[in-house]
Amino acid sequence: MKVEHIAIWVEDIEKMKAFYQKYFNVGSTELYHNQKTDFRSYFLTFEEGSRIELTTKQHLSNRVADSLGYSHIALAVDDKSAVDDFAERFVKDGYPLLNGPRTTGDGYYEAVIQDPEGNLIELTTN
Repeated sequence: MKVEHIAIWVEDIEKMKAFYQKYFNVGSTELYHNQKTDFRSYFLTFEEGSRIELTTKQHLSNRVADSLGYSHIALAVDDKSAVDDFAERFVKDGYPLLNGPRTTGDGYYEAVIQDPEGNLIELTTN
């Protein structure tokens, strides 16, 4: 088995798609729009085949930080210097660096940033 994709509810689907394309070089499907429910989505595909589905619809509620449920996504960006480079680039572009770069107690080298809507992304090594 494998994880086929993860889905993220977003407010501004175009802004979020542009963010993931700019920083992670993902490909994208055409926008899917269900006229009946006003649900919209893009599937974003990474070079190695994993995917994120960005989804939106009317009347989504705000998420409470540190609540039960999904915590973050971890994206392997290559080696330690790549983690450092990504972290520096995000900070330079105005995104908050929440943690790191550092080696964690369980041996991962990582930096944690937020995407434009506050979802946590853990940048780590392969």
